[in-house]
Amino acid sequence: MSTKPRRKRKMSPREAMHAKRAKAPEVNPCPPGPSGGQYKPLSDNEIQQIYDNALRILSEIGMGEVPDALMEKALECGAHQNEQGRLCYSKAMIEDILAGACRKFTYYGRNPKHDFEVGGDKVHFGTGGAAVQTMDLDTHNYRSATLRDLYDFTRLADSLTNVSWFTRCCVATDVEGIKDLDVNTAYALLKGTTKPVGTSFTVAETVDPIIDMFDIAMGGEGKFRERPFCKAHISPVISPLRYGEDAFDVAMACIKRGVPLNNIVAAQSGATAPATLAGMLSSTLAETLAALVMVNVFAPGYPMIFSNWPLVIDLRTGSFCGGGGEITLLNAASAQISNWLGLPSGAAASMSDSKAVDAQMGLEKAMTSLGVGLAGCNMVYESSGMTASLLGASFEAMLIDDEMLSQVYRTLRGIEVTEETLGFEAIKEAVYGEGHFLGGQHTMDAMQRDYFWPSKLTDRQQPAVWEEQGSLDMWQRANVRVKEILEEHQPEYLSPEADVEIRRKYKILLDV
Repeated sequence: MSTKPRRKRKMSPREAMHAKRAKAPEVNPCPPGPSGGQYKPLSDNEIQQIYDNALRILSEIGMGEVPDALMEKALECGAHQNEQGRLCYSKAMIEDILAGACRKFTYYGRNPKHDFEVGGDKVHFGTGGAAVQTMDLDTHNYRSATLRDLYDFTRLADSLTNVSWFTRCCVATDVEGIKDLDVNTAYALLKGTTKPVGTSFTVAETVDPIIDMFDIAMGGEGKFRERPFCKAHISPVISPLRYGEDAFDVAMACIKRGVPLNNIVAAQSGATAPATLAGMLSSTLAETLAALVMVNVFAPGYPMIFSNWPLVIDLRTGSFCGGGGEITLLNAASAQISNWLGLPSGAAASMSDSKAVDAQMGLEKAMTSLGVGLAGCNMVYESSGMTASLLGASFEAMLIDDEMLSQVYRTLRGIEVTEETLGFEAIKEAVYGEGHFLGGQHTMDAMQRDYFWPSKLTDRQQPAVWEEQGSLDMWQRANVRVKEILEEHQPEYLSPEADVEIRRKYKILLDV
C-alpha cells in the first residue's frame, strides 16, 4: 500500500476569495486608546460659566470638615477661612495648583505590553464598582459576591481586549475584617491579571502591607514604586462640599508609597448636588478641584485622575439611575470640562439599571459608553459587567460589554480620508470591469483595515440558520463562552516563590 502523502487540493478562485474574506483582521481595526472629543455637549462659553461658578463656590462657600493636617497645609499655601470657619480657596490659588498639576502619566501593567498613557485625548475603558451581588452563571439568580467571584472576574477581564485595566467590580462579602478584605482583594488582582489594576484601601493602615505584597510579587523592595501598576480609588470629598478624613489619610499613605490616585467625586443630582445639570456640574467640579488641591498642596504634580462622576437619581423614587440621557450628558460634559482644564479625566458609563442581560441593558450601556467615549474621557469606569444600578455584576455582561466596546472604539476611530480610501481607481476598475466591488483588492484591504468583525456573540445569521443552531440569544451565547474562558484561562502570574512568601506573611483566603 502506498504511503505517499496525498496532495492538498488547490482551492478554486471562488474558494480562495471566500477563505480570504473569512480571515480575521491581521490588525485590530478598533484598538483601545483612540482620540475622543468629537462630542461636545457644552460650548466653550458654557464651560467657562460652569468653571467660574465652581471657583466662586470654593472661594465663598468653601469646604467643611477639613482634616487638621490639610487645614494647616492649605492655609500655608494661600487658602483662608470664611466667617463660618470653612476652608476657602481663591481663584489665584486654584489656578496656581492647576498650572502645576499632573497632565499625563503612564499607567503601568505588570506586563509592559499593557502600559498606556493617561491624559490628552486618548480614551480607554475599564472596570470599577463595588457590587455586593453576582449574577450566578448557572442559576442566573443574584447571590452575595465572593472572593472567588472577584478572582474569576479578574481572570475574565484579563482575557478581554477592550478592558484596559481592572478595578475590582465586586466586593468579597465572604471575607470578614477590613485588613483581610483589602489584602485578599489585592491578592486576587495579582493572581488574575498583569494588566493595570485599581483597588480601594478602606483605611490608611492597609496601604503599607498591600504595597509590601506588591513588592514581593515584583521581586523585591521598592519594585512597585518603579512601575506602580495599581492605583487607589479614593472618595476624598463627601458631597456637598465636605472632606472625608479616612479618605484623606488613605491618600497621604498612598502618596508616601507612590500609588497613583483616582480621586472620585460621585454626587447625586437633587440629593447631594443641585438637580439642575449645570448646577450639578459646577458643584461637583468645585469638589473635584478641592480634591486636586488636597493632593497638590502636599505633592505638587502627583499622578491623579480628575474623576468627576456626576450620578443621577430618580427624584420620584430616590433610586439611582445608571442609564439614561441625563447621566450620559453629565458624564460626557464632566469629561469635556476635565479635558478643557488639561487634566487626566475620569468618568463613569455603562452602569445599567437592568437586572437581566436584556434590551434595556444594551440600550443603556451603549448610549452612555458611546457618549462618554466620544466626549474624550481618558478613563471610563464601570464600563464592563455592571448591572442592577451597580448593585450587581454579571460575567456574561462583562463579555458582551467587551464586544460593545469594540464598536465604540470603531466609532471613535472615525473615518480616514486619503487617496487610497477615497477609492477613485477602485471605482474606475469596478465600473469598467465586473460591475461590482466584491473580491477586489481595494475591498479586501478595507475588510482587514476598516471593519470590525464581531465574535460569535453578535448574531448576523439568517433566521433559518439561527434556528438550526438553537435559537440562542446573546445572553445564552455569552454564558457558554464565559464558562469556556474560565475553564481555559488559568494564568500563573505569581511565581511559586512569591506566592509562598505572600501566603506565609498574609492571611490569604483564595484557594487556587
